[in-house]
Amino acid sequence: QVHLVESGGGLVQPGGTLRLSCAASGLNFKISIMKWYRQTPTKERELVATISSSGDTNYSEAVKGRFTISRNNARNTVYLQMNNLTPEDPAVYYCYTYYHGDDWGRGTQVTVSS
Repeated sequence: QVHLVESGGGLVQPGGTLRLSCAASGLNFKISIMKWYRQTPTKERELVATISSSGDTNYSEAVKGRFTISRNNARNTVYLQMNNLTPEDPAVYYCYTYYHGDDWGRGTQVTVSS
């Protein structure tokens, strides 16, 4: 069974930074495409960033140039470095992969406020 556990969320001021982590287990991590999504109470879940097994990355237009997704296959962990956070970024951030089915973490809350 796949388990994804996010961490690293919190409260940050506008312009601040956070680094989210997602620890994965129960899968062959090094061959898995990993994704970060985010969701607010008023919006549908939104794809933020994707990283392939070979390290190729893709970002939504909303975060391109500010967020960086990366992975450490030795630690079965995917990261989301978030810089220059804005009031449009607060959400619950979820880690996702597809292994034998859709696999989601429980999410970590990011709040941006002065």
